[in-house]
Amino acid sequence: MALGTATPPYEPRFDAGRVCLDLLATTHPAERLDGVEALCAWIGGVGLVPEGTALGGADASWLVGFRELRAHIGQLVRNPHAPDTSAYDSALRRVNEVARGETPAPRAVRGPDGGLTRELADPPTCARLLAVVARDAVDLLTDPVARAAVRECEGDDCPLVYVDTSRGRRRRWCSSEVCGNRERVARHRRRAALARA
Repeated sequence: MALGTATPPYEPRFDAGRVCLDLLATTHPAERLDGVEALCAWIGGVGLVPEGTALGGADASWLVGFRELRAHIGQLVRNPHAPDTSAYDSALRRVNEVARGETPAPRAVRGPDGGLTRELADPPTCARLLAVVARDAVDLLTDPVARAAVRECEGDDCPLVYVDTSRGRRRRWCSSEVCGNRERVARHRRRAALARA
């Protein structure tokens, strides 16, 4: 990157197939929830709130809550058959506690063109948004079919997990455009190097 060039803004990824897994993706390749603005972009992008919803109450405590829930979900998703450990049990207990909270209530309102649009009945709170993510994790972890479709990316140094909904359940990468493309380029370079040798 040229000197004096700004780092491009983080583009959140939403290709894991579940909200809770999209939250796990915010740790790779580095911490992506590094500020309130990044968290608000993720909340809107993943669809926890309707487009244009103001998140005026978001502050540093929201970051703490989302990062904490992310760690607990990661413990459960990445260790589905964990032995009876206190860390696993603690994560399970916390996800269940958060999932019991109220969730944001949507309502239909007439838009400027006369069509109906969705908005929230009340301003979103951190606890309500966390409850949506925690319920998604509970649904994923307790649904044998969905749980069996959870895969870890086969890309080099990529820890992302996703739900494989591909035909034949043969998806290998978190994203064909990211890790899949890297793998195809690396394979091409290996073949080219062998041909030159």
